[in-house]
Amino acid sequence: MLTVVIDVGKLPNVAYQPVACVSGAGRGIGRAVALALSQAGYRVVLTARNRAELDESAAACPGVSMVITGDITDPAFVESLFADIEKQWGPVSVLVANAGAGVSASVVRTTDEDWQRMLDLNLTAPFRCIRRVLPSMIEAGFGRVVVVASVAAKIGEPYISAYTASKHGVLGLVRSAAAEVATKGVTVNAVCPGYVDTPMTDATIAGIVAKTGRSLAEARSALEAKQPIGRLITPEEVASAVMQCVTNGAINGQGLNIDGGAVV
Repeated sequence: MLTVVIDVGKLPNVAYQPVACVSGAGRGIGRAVALALSQAGYRVVLTARNRAELDESAAACPGVSMVITGDITDPAFVESLFADIEKQWGPVSVLVANAGAGVSASVVRTTDEDWQRMLDLNLTAPFRCIRRVLPSMIEAGFGRVVVVASVAAKIGEPYISAYTASKHGVLGLVRSAAAEVATKGVTVNAVCPGYVDTPMTDATIAGIVAKTGRSLAEARSALEAKQPIGRLITPEEVASAVMQCVTNGAINGQGLNIDGGAVV
């Protein structure tokens, strides 16, 4: 049975504030994006599976927020998510599809389950969310969709074939959707970060340590060195790029690299 928990902020008379929805909002990039949108005056819906992390993100937002827990890969949850938002606050003006994950394995060791999990979370879930919000955005004559992809949407690296395929796919989705709605007042973009200082990168570092015997510091330095600026990207830097896509209607169909110059 699908369980959805909603916490609605207590501030009254906020119907004039536009609504933004951020998936994967419990930590890392999603939390930074939710905070930036809240600071910009949006009523922000935060969704992910971990209720405690979502509550922490909501507490950090200065404005009104709504917490909805659930699995974004479940099509029934996607429908109930947006139906509940519309019932409480009205249609979504800004969608940030941030939920995602990675898996590391050589092609020959990538299982069908790993492959499908990457496609379900990194490609199919954003597709379902975009498909669900576009009609109301088109009707309103305004909307912003931003997918948090990866530089893996632009290049291939060894041992992340399933992740890379899903990210290449979602960038293709973004470009096609953007072309469809370009005359409707709606934009669809992706931001493509390099290695960001988040729990997901911490897991990547731990995997390097387990497989190579390097120290944590050595593994972290190896990822930092992949970016010409010599450090990891911050979640706030990614959030700033998301906000650029939200505020600038001339940006459409793009995959903005946020990687310190690694991919040109």
